[in-house]
Amino acid sequence: MFRAKLRNLYKCCYSTETSSCYLHHRINTFLSNNGSSDLKTLLQSHAFIITTGHTNNVYIAAKLISLYASHKRLISSRKVFDFISFKDPFLWNSIIKAYFSNGDYPESLEFYSRMRGCNALPNQFTIPMVVSACAELGLIEIGMEIHGLVSKLNLFDDNTAVGSSLVYMYSKCGYMGYASDVFDEIPLRDVVSWTAIIKGYVENGESDKGLEYLCLMHKNGEGEVRPNFRTLEGGFQACGNLGALAEGKCLHGLAMKSGFGCYQVVQSSVLSMYSKCGLVEETYRSFCEVHEKDLFSWTPIIAVYAKYECIGECVDMFLKMQASGISPDGMVISCVLSGLGNAMMISEAKTFHGFILRRNYDKDHMVGNTLLAMYCKLRLLNLAERIFNGGNGQNTEAWNMMVVGYLKAGLEAKCINLFREMQCLGIESDINSLISVISSCSRLEEFHLGLSLHCHVLKNLMLENFSVANSLIDMYGRRKNLTLSWRVFCTMTNKDVVTWNTMMSSYISCGKITEAFGLFDEMREENYKPNIATLVILLSASSQVSSPGERRESS
Repeated sequence: MFRAKLRNLYKCCYSTETSSCYLHHRINTFLSNNGSSDLKTLLQSHAFIITTGHTNNVYIAAKLISLYASHKRLISSRKVFDFISFKDPFLWNSIIKAYFSNGDYPESLEFYSRMRGCNALPNQFTIPMVVSACAELGLIEIGMEIHGLVSKLNLFDDNTAVGSSLVYMYSKCGYMGYASDVFDEIPLRDVVSWTAIIKGYVENGESDKGLEYLCLMHKNGEGEVRPNFRTLEGGFQACGNLGALAEGKCLHGLAMKSGFGCYQVVQSSVLSMYSKCGLVEETYRSFCEVHEKDLFSWTPIIAVYAKYECIGECVDMFLKMQASGISPDGMVISCVLSGLGNAMMISEAKTFHGFILRRNYDKDHMVGNTLLAMYCKLRLLNLAERIFNGGNGQNTEAWNMMVVGYLKAGLEAKCINLFREMQCLGIESDINSLISVISSCSRLEEFHLGLSLHCHVLKNLMLENFSVANSLIDMYGRRKNLTLSWRVFCTMTNKDVVTWNTMMSSYISCGKITEAFGLFDEMREENYKPNIATLVILLSASSQVSSPGERRESS
């Protein structure tokens, strides 16, 4: 009897111990899950956690939130979060990360706001997420408030992620001065912080500074900090923007030496850099080295062929891209159209236009404008007008292109009329269209409109533009109004050789040969180098006097 009771007690203890071991094993397996399990397994694990009474465990709840987020089940993540009564920073970070990692930046910031409302303080894991969310949404004011809290809580120390995220936010929002200040405050910079400041400058149109910081990183980077593939991407973009071929080649060598040369993003960046620098052969060689060619790989090679009028190779590459199963976007199609226009290939341009219409690519804003520009360049103004008067044609860029196109085609009256219509509709003119309409006024002797345009130039502070001022000098010179020509000439603080040539031409057209030669002497005294046009103008002036002696007598 005693032995039977002992045996039953042993079985009970063994069963409890086995059950406990099994429970711990299941929980440990769940916590060690890296997110690779399917949704069904996750739901089963969640059910097991509920039935065993572990729903209030913060670490288990955080794991559930993370796993549901990886399956895009944010509603389930929210329910798990809301069920927990006591929420520590670890749990807040979990729910913020769930929404942030799924690109739902407004909700991640909403949870951060709730966190602060509960008097919970963010830590070094919270800040990078919410600051990056502010960057993506362009919420610079909220980002600055978080920056203030970071300084107050002294979260900069021993954590580069916080500083890097602030650099990224200010860069993304276009505040490079603040980004630079934060970068200088980071006590120990890692590759992420260096990359943030480099790409920030490049993407904000300051490629020279981006390249400068890349050189500083390579030269003075702390410890083992060296450029990674993202840093190199920014460097190649800067070199391409600046046309800095020598620096680009050095960077290419560094990429190959460091082992990043085989990365897809680096290969595409190298390809784009050589394309922007205009090296056709290097671009093709780099293109061949790209193993997995996507749209971003095909675009630079097509663009460089189009730019340098290798139109056969351009079209051939376009056809090969399509044959590989990659559909073109507006950028690629615009490159081919520009190439056909530059090569003055009218028949081929019309054929390609038919392809665009069949595939409905003409609905793309960029494609529509490039079609318009192509037909203007080909002097096919009837076709350009058809596109312009269509549904997608009448945007600000298209209006300005048509004004310029009419002038180049010798249709000055249409150029002026369209410009007047733009003014009535309140459509802003650009520099090129303004110069075109001034030139049209000059040719048609529309002096009163020319005076109005001069007032428009002065009102909008556009007289510092060489081309605008030169066109006004020419217009008044053709009108034989040397007083106004000279006034515009003297108003210009900076002049180019065209300015001097235009003023000399104005004098010559009015028979003021002596003044023209005197202006040439003044031009040389001010260290302006004459060009071929200058010599042609002076030869024309010389032909109007019988001898140098007569020129001296007239003076």
